[in-house]
Amino acid sequence: MTDILVVGSINIDLVVRTPRLPAPGETIQGEDLATFPGGKGANQAVAAARQGTNVAMIGRVGKDLYGDKLIENLRNNKIDTSLVRRDEAATGTALILVDAKGQNSIVLSPGANNKVVPEDVEAAPLAKPELVLLQLEIPLETVIHAGAVARELGAKVLLNPAPARTLPDELLANADYVLPNETELSLLSSEPVHDIKSAETAARSLLGRGAQTIVVTLGANGSLIVTKDRATHVPAFEVQVVDTTAAGDAFIGGFASALLLGLSLEEAAQYGNACGALATTRLGAQPSLPTREEVERFIAERG
Repeated sequence: MTDILVVGSINIDLVVRTPRLPAPGETIQGEDLATFPGGKGANQAVAAARQGTNVAMIGRVGKDLYGDKLIENLRNNKIDTSLVRRDEAATGTALILVDAKGQNSIVLSPGANNKVVPEDVEAAPLAKPELVLLQLEIPLETVIHAGAVARELGAKVLLNPAPARTLPDELLANADYVLPNETELSLLSSEPVHDIKSAETAARSLLGRGAQTIVVTLGANGSLIVTKDRATHVPAFEVQVVDTTAAGDAFIGGFASALLLGLSLEEAAQYGNACGALATTRLGAQPSLPTREEVERFIAERG
């Protein structure tokens, strides 16, 4: 049986560090180009697998060298790729600039990710997942169908509504956990989000649309759990930030894995915070994702 089935994107990330992000029309000097495996779906799959979780993935890559590299990388991270299809479209690509403060700017070329169709999800029962993990870098109709199929299978559904966009109530209602960042939460709720209190207000509006549990990632402010009964703030761990790319994916993979281990919501959020903090201390998406041993040692050292 699969612990987590990820239905989502698989990208190659082309990363350049720069002193700052360029203004429109401006050319600036960057460092050497670095190539990393990425994509929110694949990042979260690897993040969970590195916590010792049994992970399978549904997605698509191109019939090109990047596709070969990404399939090999997933397998090297002990992820079941038997449901990943090869497509005539090019492998999805992310162009990423990272400034001196670790903040990033990203442009996506979805490629084969745009070819993931609802019919691909019909293979989900083969994985027999306990939890299905979804994002929004594949067509929305496929994400909606995956949520419905997961519900029919009796699997828990964790939805990361990224990149930010409006969503139908049908998808929110099928999600046991919705994990937005502040920007995504603001767009989903049509409410301004600028601090913990406003995040709680916005999250409660999503509960009114059928969502069951909202976990908001707040960057340096940690995370916020909102249910119909209560709101709980879980503080962040302070670290020296190098690159924030995939920090949210690290949180989600860690949070999902912790839930499957039977941890409480607060404990799972703290575990996710630790995963996200560690990810910001290294350059790149998947290379930054910590192992279970690293996370446990980090939490023990921080008390």
